Amino acid sequence: MADTRPVATPDGRPDDEGPEERPAPRRAVPTPDELASWRAFLRAHATITRTLESELVAEQRLSLASYDVLVQLAEAPDRRLRMTELADAVLLSRSGVTRLVDRLERAGLVKRLRVESDGRGVAARLTDAGLDRLRTASRTHLLGVLRHFAVRLEPDDLATLERISRRLAG
Repeated sequence: MADTRPVATPDGRPDDEGPEERPAPRRAVPTPDELASWRAFLRAHATITRTLESELVAEQRLSLASYDVLVQLAEAPDRRLRMTELADAVLLSRSGVTRLVDRLERAGLVKRLRVESDGRGVAARLTDAGLDRLRTASRTHLLGVLRHFAVRLEPDDLATLERISRRLAG
């Protein structure tokens, strides 16, 4: 399969002649500007994520990962997902999502169910209590997203960031 990352010009900058994908540059390391962009991206993500996490824990006694699991289940058909689908959706390992679902099940927010069509399959389903908890926690989380992310960017910046993020996500 061909590598389709954008081509770099001789000075190492991306060649932005068009929207089509082009072969990867022949250099082995990012330029200083590319590294600076990468590090700024990581710093911004870490800063905002830590802030959202601390607000959720302080105000709702709920981790950001737990909140994400509740959101994924709330948005799924019949408020249920196979454990493997849930792990993929929240970007956790299977063992990590298993431990998290264990805690959420003990709190009465999710329930484990056997997948009827697969004797070995297990799914997690959001309970009514979990949906109520999610609705309450959403007030804190969405206000945080607004305060620490959305209002700090102009509408054009948000559109550009979404476009770039979708490209990076593949």
